[in-house]
Amino acid sequence: MSCFIPRRPAHKVDKRVTAAIQSQRGRGDASSQQDSKYELSRIMRPDDANIVGNVHGGTILKMIEEAGCIVGTRHCNTQDGDRCMAALVRVEKTEFLFPVFIGEVAHVTAEITYTSTHSLEVQVQVMSENILTGVKKLANKAALWYVPCSLKNVDKIMDVPPIKYASVEQEELGRKRYGAQKMERQETKARIEDMVPPPSNPGQHTVGFSQSSLIHLVGPSDCTIHNYVHGGVTMKLMDEVAGIVAARHCSTNIVTASVDAINFHRKIIKGCVVTVTGRLTFASNKSMEIEVFVDASSLMEAGKEKYRAVSAFFTYISLDKANKALPVPPLKIDGEEEKRRFEEGNARYLQSKAKRLAEKERQE
Repeated sequence: MSCFIPRRPAHKVDKRVTAAIQSQRGRGDASSQQDSKYELSRIMRPDDANIVGNVHGGTILKMIEEAGCIVGTRHCNTQDGDRCMAALVRVEKTEFLFPVFIGEVAHVTAEITYTSTHSLEVQVQVMSENILTGVKKLANKAALWYVPCSLKNVDKIMDVPPIKYASVEQEELGRKRYGAQKMERQETKARIEDMVPPPSNPGQHTVGFSQSSLIHLVGPSDCTIHNYVHGGVTMKLMDEVAGIVAARHCSTNIVTASVDAINFHRKIIKGCVVTVTGRLTFASNKSMEIEVFVDASSLMEAGKEKYRAVSAFFTYISLDKANKALPVPPLKIDGEEEKRRFEEGNARYLQSKAKRLAEKERQE
């Protein structure tokens, strides 16, 4: 069956289009501000859940990265020159404040908060909304760093258009964050370690007992238009492995509490085989720190060596059936290397705890 849809006279459409264009041009700064902010919303489905029904932490991380990539790419293409796409290079500490449940809507808001010559910081918040009751909660906070890569030559880093700051102090704070993350990325590259295979029969609650790996072949659906892996896809795989490590150590329901600085060292191209490996480095009474590495190798080019692509620390907590925190079994340490990693993890734990307390006092 066909139907006839009357058309508006051409001259009326033209006037509307012309008015819209003139309005857009006249807005100037308002349009620029819109380019630096973006919101993504999606209802959480059963296939987004972990085995106990909460939304998988990796799903949230993937949504956070997608929103950051969109706002970063949109902003970097507001200037003349090569078209480009924002590539993720680092994720600062990501906090999981409240779980998101199936049937809720996740509202992901991404805003550019600092730009340097070749990089930009995007701060992201995730609000969960129960659409039956209207209750909203701040579920996640994160900060991500991107660089714009030319679509003509992926190795060419483009300039980033500057943003306008509300105050000189806001710009200075952003400059300090930029300097700190740059220094930390360089330090991380300097201390990249190999992942040692676990012993054949490790004892329970040892590092080797819970150490886990996942192997994944990178396909087209994992990749950007450059044929390189989406940062969100990689983070989801890392969260899955970290979750397996935590579950093996506790044998309970576990959830992601935070992610401490995911560093993207090298790109992963379509057709690569990635090996994602996680191991416990530290355990307090209520939390576990898990170091996760992503190594990549070419499936078709046997002569090329495996390389370290991404590294990060995930923090997990153990929960009972009522979603209340449970004690974590102590981690049994064996050897100088495990002792060193435990002490470094303890230092990060105490530093993070001090920051949380300082932030709480500042808000009060």
